[in-house]
Amino acid sequence: MTGQSTALRNGQTLAEADKGRSNGGTGAAKAERAVASAVRTVNIEAEGLAALAEALKGPMADAFTEAVHVISGLRGRVIVTGIGKSGHIGQKLAATFASTGTPAFFVHPSEAAHGDLGMVTREDVVLAISWSGETVELTNIINYSRRFKVPLIAITSRRDSALGRASDIVLELPRAKEACPHGLAPTTSTAMQLALGDSLAIALLEAKGFTAHDFKIFHPGGSLGAQLKLVGDIMHKGEKLPLVSEYESMSAALVIMTQKSFGCLGVVNGEGKLVGIVTDGDLRRHMGEHLLRAKTGDIMTRKPKTVTPDTLASAALELINTARITALFVVEDERPVGIVHVHDLLRIGVA
Repeated sequence: MTGQSTALRNGQTLAEADKGRSNGGTGAAKAERAVASAVRTVNIEAEGLAALAEALKGPMADAFTEAVHVISGLRGRVIVTGIGKSGHIGQKLAATFASTGTPAFFVHPSEAAHGDLGMVTREDVVLAISWSGETVELTNIINYSRRFKVPLIAITSRRDSALGRASDIVLELPRAKEACPHGLAPTTSTAMQLALGDSLAIALLEAKGFTAHDFKIFHPGGSLGAQLKLVGDIMHKGEKLPLVSEYESMSAALVIMTQKSFGCLGVVNGEGKLVGIVTDGDLRRHMGEHLLRAKTGDIMTRKPKTVTPDTLASAALELINTARITALFVVEDERPVGIVHVHDLLRIGVA
């Protein structure tokens, strides 16, 4: 009766208590089962990806290499198509191709039958995704590619399917267990489709020599765009630069340091080359009655950390954090052309 009394004191009826037990027991037990389910799902999908990696090293190797060769030689675009979950994977892959230097877009199979096939030209290649390879909705775009001799690449688990038989290149996915306990919801299969598509995109990126600078052109916004910005795009320059001669008195140098508000001074020699930097730390180390009469060349730290205008903003922030400094002078041929402060980098979203 003790348990019943406790339940009643908490405002819970016996029927409600029985219902709670039948629905899975305590919250801790439910959480444990949820985590176990998540780990099982990840492990099952990981097994599928491991099988895909083995297939790429073995039976799929030639087809994958041929697909990279065909796509990299295109004058047109990659037309990605698929329906259902495969269609969602296709939309993501089309975006990945486009952002990594391979022009691509997604065509929905149903829309293709109502005019969108007109966007597909002989200079394109069709990448069709279907786990079974028997997706009826793909029929029109398959027939169109065959009629007009548009190269057709299939991502499917069945080479002997309608899609597989019609295709020029078949990237045959290994059979794998779905993480869904009923074996129905596409889970492992879509993970393999996505991984294979990403593998194609990265292989093409590397084949084309696609660089971080190229990537920046396609990703001007967001935190990714911020990290790919160049120091030259955000640096302060011209009259804003806190520069003094190595023979400048510290009394005059401190005035300039205060006016420029970067917390440091760049020290240049007679040729205009950066030979040192004066920071707040240097001032503290040389604090004394003779500081104001000293020359900047006597106080400065030699060989300061610098970057060039072509340095990525993310690399500049990493250097600032590693060196535990707050600003970097930007140089060309050893001459200062700009300065970038940690606040400039954080303000544009580099992290």
